[in-house]
Amino acid sequence: MAVIYVYNPASNSMETYIRGLSEPMPYNRGNTLSVDEFRANSRANVIWTDRRTMDAWNATRSAWGRSIPVGFAFKRIWEGGHSPQSQHYAGTALDVAQAYDPATRNRFRNFAESLGVWTYVEPAYLTPTWVHVDKRTGVPACGAGFPTLAQGSVGVYVLVLQDALNAVGFPGAGLDGYFGPGTRDALMGFQRTQGLTTDGVAGCATWRALTSRAVGIGRTGTVID
Repeated sequence: MAVIYVYNPASNSMETYIRGLSEPMPYNRGNTLSVDEFRANSRANVIWTDRRTMDAWNATRSAWGRSIPVGFAFKRIWEGGHSPQSQHYAGTALDVAQAYDPATRNRFRNFAESLGVWTYVEPAYLTPTWVHVDKRTGVPACGAGFPTLAQGSVGVYVLVLQDALNAVGFPGAGLDGYFGPGTRDALMGFQRTQGLTTDGVAGCATWRALTSRAVGIGRTGTVID
């Protein structure tokens, strides 16, 4: 069983589901993406995504008309596996089509890009043996990273922030996708130890410092799962 948080932009709220690994992801149509496929090689019991990501998957799967093999999708930041700033930690990205032959994979990449439902489809020269699609949202604080967050923010990027703070020993953030006073206090505590501006805002410098310390750190005693 897994606990799944889904950010619903229509209500600007987090929704909570409990699903078996063989059951479909919330908002998935036709059981074309199971919880286990989305969780991929993550071993976390709590995972998350954004409804817009599920909607983009549904549109892609329906238009493609056949199975899309998923090799990598979700990962908690302390589990590592990608760069410090990765949309997989936010549950908005999927790496797919690894099992396709090269010609079919290229056709699928072009198809996914032409469909227009994904925010970003990585070019073949960066991922020649798979297709990376993601539904990242918000203006990044810097580079290809995460958006600036402050008290009142809601969503999967808040979960990444909370998860990272918990992993590096600032557990007052909780793990619910809501940036409240506890998350702000935990963030300020982290900023203080790093010599950063102690403003309780997750901007470029804070994201870089936090993710570089949290990625791949492993299941620490303050991780919430």
